[in-house]
Amino acid sequence: MEPKNIFQALMVSHGAQRELTARLLATKQASEERQHVFEELKAELAAHETAEERCFYVPLMQHDESMDLSRHAIAEHHEMDEMVEHLDELDPHAAEWQECCQKLCEKVEHHLQEEEQKFFPQAGEVLDEEQKMALAKDYEAEFTSLRIKQEA
Repeated sequence: MEPKNIFQALMVSHGAQRELTARLLATKQASEERQHVFEELKAELAAHETAEERCFYVPLMQHDESMDLSRHAIAEHHEMDEMVEHLDELDPHAAEWQECCQKLCEKVEHHLQEEEQKFFPQAGEVLDEEQKMALAKDYEAEFTSLRIKQEA
């Protein structure tokens, strides 16, 4: 398998998030299936956000050109975390749950598009090829470690 750069590594999780949000939105009523997909999405988001912040955004904050976008992305991670926490507190049978779920899925898609279309190109100009490859290894190791901890 060919080594990945940081953008390719992040896109793997982006794909998983998109698939999970689509599955979640396809389940219109409270069920074991919907709860399972929601739990999977929560785990994916949590591991991705933490690994991405540690292994992508923090290193990019060392560059003036990517400071503001890094802060913005981290703030959006926080917003999504709050939305997930709110969903956890709601009755999954309530109409409000579905409305909040829809908003979370829209926020996730907005965030992924913004990263891919705005942030990745800018980060690509700041990082050299060696850094992109090293950050990918760091991200994948951190992400995998976090997912293993979640499953334990």
